[in-house]
Amino acid sequence: MPKTIGNPLSWTFGALGSAAGYATDVATHSTADPNVRPETRVLVSGDLTDALRKGWDDLAAMRSDVMFACLLYPAMGAVLLALASQGDLSHLLFPVLSGFALVGPVAALGLYELSRRREVGREVSWGAMFDVLRNPRFPRILMLSLFNAVIFMAWLLLADAIHAATLGSERVLSVGVLLSEAVSTPAGWVMIVVGTGVGFLLAVAVLAVSVISFPLLLDRDVTLPVAVLTSVQVARENPVVIATWGLIVAGGLVLGILPLLLGLVVVLPVLGHATWHLYRAAVV
Repeated sequence: MPKTIGNPLSWTFGALGSAAGYATDVATHSTADPNVRPETRVLVSGDLTDALRKGWDDLAAMRSDVMFACLLYPAMGAVLLALASQGDLSHLLFPVLSGFALVGPVAALGLYELSRRREVGREVSWGAMFDVLRNPRFPRILMLSLFNAVIFMAWLLLADAIHAATLGSERVLSVGVLLSEAVSTPAGWVMIVVGTGVGFLLAVAVLAVSVISFPLLLDRDVTLPVAVLTSVQVARENPVVIATWGLIVAGGLVLGILPLLLGLVVVLPVLGHATWHLYRAAVV
């Protein structure tokens, strides 16, 4: 049956039901020690294909609710870009765009929840994305989200410092001037190389820490250190697969950003749902 966007009244009743559902989830996992790291599996490239296929299936099954809710993402991106384009911050336009990869795991929390509910046969609607706020582990999820936010802010500060150290502290008047200086001057080439290197290192750190930890916290009663260590362990045991996943995410975000950010309405849901299924493949 095709999904439709729920009204506020149906969302309220759904919220009451979701609270009971979470109580059942907690009771189900109450026998597990939250300090014990879950068992992980070795991943293969086929797991990525399978996760993307299941992510697309989730979007197809919940497209009206998901795409309605995900209209928020390009709107948020447009606000960030508008702020960066004001005054002397136009040199941060590209760092803001590339920074989507650093905050993507946080933005996809609601999508993980929708995939979790669909997986167990529970009713889904756009309002169910907010069930994350009622999750018993939400304080831990919030702390991990702050880590991603700090990394994002650190990236913007570092990008600003790299620009000042290479092209000078005087701010450019337009994006066109910035592009011209970046591609036609030795200082611009240095800025690109150094900036890309720094951004790559930050992205690797976020990928290793976040790829499994967010869905794990959403799904099971584990402590924050256990969730992070499990994610790092999966990345360490499957470096090629996780690196490939990082490239898929980066490439997908580029495709989503290019058409005036509107592609994010499709790209982010697919990647978000697929991340949930990748977690399922990685953790026993």
